[in-house]
Order: sequence, then structure tokens, then C-alpha cells
Amino acid sequence: MMKVIVNATILCPSQGLIENGSILFDEEKIHAIGTELTIPEGTEVIHAEGKFVLPGFIDAHTHQGLFEGGIGWAGRDGNEMTDPITPHLRGLDSFNPDEKSLKEVLKGGVTCINTGPGSGNVISGQAFVVKPFGGTVVDEMVLLAPSGLKIALGENPKRVHGQENKRMPQTRMGIAGLLRKTFTDANNYIKEWETYRKRLEMAEKHGKAPPIPPKHDLGMDTIIKVIRKEIPLHAHAHRADDIATIIRISEEFDIRSVLIHCTEGEKIADYIAAKGVPAVIGPTIMWVSKPETRRRSFKTVVSLVKAGVKVALQTDSLTPMNFFQLLPMYAIKEGLTREEALKCVTKNPAEILGIYDRVGSLDVEKDADIVIWSGHPFEFYSKVEKVFINGKEVYAEKN
Repeated sequence: MMKVIVNATILCPSQGLIENGSILFDEEKIHAIGTELTIPEGTEVIHAEGKFVLPGFIDAHTHQGLFEGGIGWAGRDGNEMTDPITPHLRGLDSFNPDEKSLKEVLKGGVTCINTGPGSGNVISGQAFVVKPFGGTVVDEMVLLAPSGLKIALGENPKRVHGQENKRMPQTRMGIAGLLRKTFTDANNYIKEWETYRKRLEMAEKHGKAPPIPPKHDLGMDTIIKVIRKEIPLHAHAHRADDIATIIRISEEFDIRSVLIHCTEGEKIADYIAAKGVPAVIGPTIMWVSKPETRRRSFKTVVSLVKAGVKVALQTDSLTPMNFFQLLPMYAIKEGLTREEALKCVTKNPAEILGIYDRVGSLDVEKDADIVIWSGHPFEFYSKVEKVFINGKEVYAEKN
């Protein structure tokens, strides 16, 4: 069934500000947007006078659905900390669509979350993007899987493996060494298979017995996706030196990386910008949980944006997602423009995650992920009134 929102103030990073605008959509895609639309007969009309309509926000880094609060060890499914290198793990297999905090997501105007394993391991596993519309089977909620391979530098893997389990890595150079070894092993694995295929071709050509193939390795198969730039590294790095290390390793192996957290990115903002590496900043509304996070500040967001870094904002699941609008609001208080802040929660995260062809703006043929706000979303008293995902109403504020 077709629906149309009429007489709204539409705010979108690609469309700009449209006063008295309308948006026509069905239970999948956006069909038209503007001030003078032809509305098909039988279309459901949603009046939005005095309200703002935006694309759904995107949280570019969370662990939502993998850690269930309040039930202790039974709900902790986001860190398989029995081995520092676990690229074969898929966060999808730990995701619980019935996890209670997922019900808060829509209240924050968020319609896409990039979630996955935590940062206990040097290589933790595969992240993925879901739309939190209340499904019971995660496979039906997935927008992109995998969206990246989660890795971690700094305190977390040092503590988990070096301090608590007395094994490698105990140092930052140990973490870097394990990353380099893994990528080197992956390149060797690629060569093994290339050699096998050449020998197989020759055997078939000359009617000889086929060679024995190498053993498949699920972990290496995932690392190959990184080597071939099919997916990026989602690199947990707070300190400036850790940020520089992952950039260095990425250049050595010609792979793509996204900086996750980037707490001290302000120190080397121009360097990050020159390298063309995007950053997903946060969590910033939180306590100082460890030495690495002492410099957390929304000023980091402003510094990186001004330097030319593509920036997205994140909760890390530590800031309740029903308060998601506070993230761009605090960045604005520190000097970001409203236009820049909007991009940090819509267009930028969509581009960083490789899903901008589907979400991140209100454009024709994109998914109808639409949020109606009572007022401008960056005003404190504004709240979410309706949320549509894939054109279906999934949330309505109770009066």
C-alpha cells in the first residue's frame, strides 16, 4: 500500500531542507519527494504539519543484541576470548533479536545499527548491519553481512590475553605482530590456492590425476575478504599511537580500515585526513572506563571534521540508543554545524559501512526508512513520533 507524508519540513543530507514537503513511499522504497507530488488514488495520507521528517539515523558501531544486560554470564555473547585470533567468528550467530535494549533503538530515531563482536581479541570476528524492526529471525533483519572484520589494538587484548591469561599479546608490538602474521599467512594461503588451481588446470589439460587441494580455513577465508578489499577492518583504537599503527599496517598490506573510537584522533587529525581513513567516534557520553578513554570529548568530532575526515558517531552500546540524538547535539555544542552533524548520523555512516545505495538519505528508490520528529531533532525537547522501516510503521509514540 502506498503512503504519503504531507506538509512536513523534510531534512535530509542529499535533499537539503524542504519546507511543506511530501514524501511518497510503499512498503519497501521511496517513490517521490518534493513539494508538488502526484498522489495516487487510495494512498494513505499522513499529516505532518509542524513536524520534521528525516532519514533514519545510523549507529555505525555497537554491540547491540550480543550482550544481554541484567542476566550475567548467560547473556554475554560478544567476546570469544579463548584465542586472540578468531576471524572465523560471525557476530550474527550471537545476535538475539529479542534482546531488551533493541526496543530502545527506534525511540532514538535509529533505523540501522552496525553491530558485532567486542574488542577482547586482536581479531574478534565479523560485524554486520541490521534494521531493528522487531523481527524474530536475525537473518530477516540483515542489511549487510559481513560489514567488516573487527580488530582491536591497545588495552583490551593486552589485558584479556597478556595480563589475565599470560599469553601473547602482552604488548602493543605483540598485537601488531599478530596482525602482520595473520595477513602474511593469508597472502601465503592465497598463493597456495593459486598454485593448486594452476596445477589442476595442467592436470586436466594433460589427462593426469588432479593434485590434492589445500585445506580450507574459515579464518583465512575471512581474512582474504580483507586482503581483497571486499570488507574493511573495523579497528578499535583509542590512543593516537594505536591509530597510527593500524594506518601503518593497513598501508603495508594495502587494505582498508575504519577507525573505531578514535578517542585521541584530535592529536593527529591532519594525519588521519591525509591518509583518507574514516573514523567512527565514541562512546563519548560515558564514564572514563580505562586510561585510553581519558581524553574522550566531542571536540574530537569537530577537529576531525574540520580536518577533512569522514566522521560518524556511535554509542558502542554504552550510551542508551533512545538518547542517540544527544550525540549530534553535543557535537553541535562544541562547534559542528547542524548540517555536518546530520551527515555524521546519516550519510557518513552509510558511506563508511558501504550501504549508502540503500539508506542514509531520503532519495527515490532508496529504502523507506523514515522518521517523523515532533520538531527539529537537534532541539532537546523534540522526540520521535513515528518510525518507518522498509515503508512499514514499526514505532509510534504512545500519547
